[in-house]
Amino acid sequence: MSGSFRIQGGHKLKGEITPQGAKNEALQILCAVLLTKEKVTISNIPDIHDVNRLIEILGDFGVKIEKRAPGSYSFQSDDINFEYIHSEEFRKDGAKLRGSVMLLGPMLARFGKASMPTPGGDKIGRRRLDTHFQGLIELGATFSYDEKLAHYSLSCERLKGASMLLEEASVTGTANIVMAAVLAEGTTSIYNAACEPYLQQLCKMLNRMGARIEGIGSNLLTIHGVKELGGTEHTMLPDMVEIGSWIGLAAMTKSELTIKNVCWEELGLIPTTFRKLGISLERRGDDIYIPSQESYAIQKFIDGSILTVSDAPWPGFTPDLLSIVLVVATQAKGTVLVHQKMFESRLFFVDKLIDMGAQIILCDPHRATVVGLDHETPLRGTTMISPDIRAGNAMLIAALSAEGESIIHNIEQIDRGYEDIDGRLRKIGAYIERM
Repeated sequence: MSGSFRIQGGHKLKGEITPQGAKNEALQILCAVLLTKEKVTISNIPDIHDVNRLIEILGDFGVKIEKRAPGSYSFQSDDINFEYIHSEEFRKDGAKLRGSVMLLGPMLARFGKASMPTPGGDKIGRRRLDTHFQGLIELGATFSYDEKLAHYSLSCERLKGASMLLEEASVTGTANIVMAAVLAEGTTSIYNAACEPYLQQLCKMLNRMGARIEGIGSNLLTIHGVKELGGTEHTMLPDMVEIGSWIGLAAMTKSELTIKNVCWEELGLIPTTFRKLGISLERRGDDIYIPSQESYAIQKFIDGSILTVSDAPWPGFTPDLLSIVLVVATQAKGTVLVHQKMFESRLFFVDKLIDMGAQIILCDPHRATVVGLDHETPLRGTTMISPDIRAGNAMLIAALSAEGESIIHNIEQIDRGYEDIDGRLRKIGAYIERM
């Protein structure tokens, strides 16, 4: 469903908005249903393109899927059609979805073989899969790659526990290795493991299914392999990238907003980072309340030097929110350097913001300096094309704060990550229509 959004900017919004379930958690949790023959029920699943596509792939595998309520499904993998993996259909479906790579660990653990077309997803620079394959090979899998078909295959007699040090703290890589190791023989230790809340959620769910994972929330996971796993119920966290986006939206449009049920304990540095940009926000129970602010001033470092906001593996600041920080800074008072360390093409949408009147110097593919306009000259509406999920949402926020009309094309890139975003924004007063 591609199309365009037409947005009339410059209007204040007001009201409450509830974040969707976390996309990045959903992709891991859904792959884990292949690890057991018993029923697994999952709630708060976001109704978005990438997640729905993965659910369809599971259905094609022979997983019995039952929709229980909006956002709630049960899955049972007791009769898997493994031949589907060799079909032309899987080659096409798997290639379109980056998250499908996390099917490898569960397939290998339960069936002793797995294969996968080279996955697609965002165009945000190279995203290597070496960590995934390296980890699975250390557990005893044999790896082969067919260059002509761009197809990976893995097989093993029996996975055996191993000690490994990951080259990078890859979230999906760690998830894949954990899902393989829970059914391996013996003990696996993973050092420099990712420790994102979404990965912690996966480990807690696996433990409820009978896995024995220690060190959850740290960068050293110890996994004692078990023979089999059982069913469970799981509710997903709210999407922290959406929560950060709505904080930015409130500041840019000078709106009073309440973001509902945010799981404060799991937000890490997100509230602090937006406060450094001068945005007032307060905790009310498990909600975030943002008052209407005419102006917000970027803090400086203690020695008076310019603030830098950069991404880092958890518990550092998530790279998915840097594009939002960049947009929010365009209307702040003061200057900030945004340093995107993890992906090399994530900042290339700044030319669109410059067209809208933002003062940004793109230093190189990883760094941009933003000189805030302090709401004195609003951004101007323009026509733009969304290059990836996160930049698309940042453009949407820019357009809602801008004077005049904006058109955003290629909004399939936004729909991939955000559920009914236009409907939810209209409820708080946004002028946005889908064309």
